[in-house]
Amino acid sequence: MKTNSRYVTPGIASLLLAAGVAAPALAQSNVDPTNKNSWSENCGWMNWRDANGTTQGVRYYVTFLGGFAWGENIGWVNMGDGTPGGPNGTAYTNSSGTDFGVNVGVGGNLNGFAWGENVGWINFGGGALATPPQPARYDAAAGRFRGYAWGENIGWINLDDAGAVKFVAVSCYANCDQSTIAPVLNVNDFTCFLNRFAANDPYANCDGSTTPPILNVNDFTCFLNKFAAGCT
Repeated sequence: MKTNSRYVTPGIASLLLAAGVAAPALAQSNVDPTNKNSWSENCGWMNWRDANGTTQGVRYYVTFLGGFAWGENIGWVNMGDGTPGGPNGTAYTNSSGTDFGVNVGVGGNLNGFAWGENVGWINFGGGALATPPQPARYDAAAGRFRGYAWGENIGWINLDDAGAVKFVAVSCYANCDQSTIAPVLNVNDFTCFLNRFAANDPYANCDGSTTPPILNVNDFTCFLNKFAAGCT
């Protein structure tokens, strides 16, 4: 594995703008610092967290993903710009080059498309078509991704390898400020959540609702429950 410095040097935002591709809004990746890699037999490891010092790494927004993963052999993979144009802003339509990305559907099943300049489209619903089906999904109980995505030019991408040595996980939701000093869950997380709610950040859609108003009192109840459950 390369050190994190490998992921902060390319100036990804400027490169994408030069190529005419919208860059996701800056937001710290909430992919777990340790468990951040998917695997492809044909293109190796893909790091979901460290793009531009985590400010443009992949981010889990409850109903969709945003940000970039990095593959040493394939370059940048765009999971979406973080501003989906689908119903009530909770999902990408994947109907045009300006509104594509990976959605998190019912039961955590992933669908939609990521884009790699060097490898083309990656179908996150492709695993459901495998024999036997191995759908890419977010396992909320375990806080990690499972299953497979499919790229026409690179084959299967494994989000959770058979030995469970390398996989992609999401940091504890209740640890809103992503602190690392004990106790990681504290009053600062409530302040963080309030600020995100006030800023209309999709992260604050804790219950994953899709009916307006998306952000409502139920999200506070949801956050309180997750805080009470703690981080394992």
